[in-house]
Amino acid sequence: MKKRLPPLNWLRAFEASARHLNFTQAAAELHMTQAAISQQIKGLESSLGYALFTRLPRGLSLTDAGKSYIPAVKEAIEKLAVATDEIFGQTRGKMLSIRVNPVFYNAWLAPKLADFRHRHPDIGLYFASTIWAGDPDKVSDLEIRYGKGVWPGFQSNRLTWDELFPVCSPAPMNIEMSTIEPPQSPQQLDNYTLLHIMGYEEGWGYWLNQHGYNNIDPSQGIHFDSSITAMETAALGQGIALGRSSLASELLKSGRLIEPFNQRIPSSEAFYVVRPTDAISQSHIDAFSHWLVEQAETAKESDH
Repeated sequence: MKKRLPPLNWLRAFEASARHLNFTQAAAELHMTQAAISQQIKGLESSLGYALFTRLPRGLSLTDAGKSYIPAVKEAIEKLAVATDEIFGQTRGKMLSIRVNPVFYNAWLAPKLADFRHRHPDIGLYFASTIWAGDPDKVSDLEIRYGKGVWPGFQSNRLTWDELFPVCSPAPMNIEMSTIEPPQSPQQLDNYTLLHIMGYEEGWGYWLNQHGYNNIDPSQGIHFDSSITAMETAALGQGIALGRSSLASELLKSGRLIEPFNQRIPSSEAFYVVRPTDAISQSHIDAFSHWLVEQAETAKESDH
């Protein structure tokens, strides 16, 4: 069954007239003549079979039918305007989607983001979280990945130059129902729960081997698929995590984590911003990518 729907211009004329309760003011808003507005209202009333306005010597008043009809008309016009602007507005083509590791977003990207928004207020941003390599079913303009910078079919730019070091709570830790103080030296790590983060090639085994602590079991402890959960567990005093400088710096500054002993090693892994090698260059994507690299260079210089 075909649904009866009045022309949109009639409904717009009705909505504007109902707001102003004046045909002349509604006409000025819609850049029409008063006669045209009056004619459209008459057409709408004739189509519906009801009077929508009572014509007064000075302006208008809504009839009961008009009062009942105006909320639905107003809501429909507002929804249509919002959808039209979102899909076909001036920012169309400038919405940028980025997939990013949640802990990297919180620790590194979020504090810097206001600068980009100030420089490029016309570029919309959409962030989707990801743990490691991207889901092929989810397409984004850019992705921030952790690794060694080589992914077939992608070009990459390095964003971090991490160092690896143990981190833990500054308070006494609850390890296997016993309360003990933070370790004073790496040799004591056998007495603590090691917190592992899946996906990193350079984990506890790598750090212990690089420092020659071959007598410590690198496999014991708790394993996580996210740095967020591992670092939070460490902050709660339930183990010792292997921190990466780009991710642990804010927690160290806040005092929620400490570095119990200063034995750092550089990591060959890093965060990279990546995009397909065959991607078409677009100004809004290039702007965010270049901004990320600029921020990375600034952070690198300040760390040295």
